[in-house]
Amino acid sequence: MEEMNDEDFQAFYQENLGSIYRYVYNRTGNRQEAEDLTAQVFLKVVRNLDFKRDPHSLRTWLFQVARTTVADYWRVYYRGTASSLDDLLESGWEGPVDERPAPTQNSAEEIVQNILQALPERDREVLTARFLLNLSIRETAIRMGLTETNIKVLQYRALKRAARLESASKTQSLT
Repeated sequence: MEEMNDEDFQAFYQENLGSIYRYVYNRTGNRQEAEDLTAQVFLKVVRNLDFKRDPHSLRTWLFQVARTTVADYWRVYYRGTASSLDDLLESGWEGPVDERPAPTQNSAEEIVQNILQALPERDREVLTARFLLNLSIRETAIRMGLTETNIKVLQYRALKRAARLESASKTQSLT
């Protein structure tokens, strides 16, 4: 490493102070923190500065030091005091309180029957044949007197309506 004299560092510092301060301030939004972090950046830099590097490489490295310094600042800032569950329970914490009443649990069979009853007759018939009676598309088409393609379209539309009814019933049960 080339010997660094005070004049070289002073010139390097003056050339880069403003841009590093602006960079740090834009990421912290606080003047005092930006000043402190800028000072930390240059303290880190002075320990490892190598004037053999070309000026562009030095500037890139300087901004990398600034970037990691700001990242470290935010990491410490957002690191809350972590407590273990055992510590919380020992201090008397009783856990989260759910103030909503427990939703009534309907059986899957009841839910399916309610949705089927809410569907139009044709939708109910195609879904019953396909999923409750386990009929094929061809068998369902023969039973309903329609084409196989028509059964596929009816099944698709019926499933979409049933899904909308099911999500609407879930929304109502939560309120």
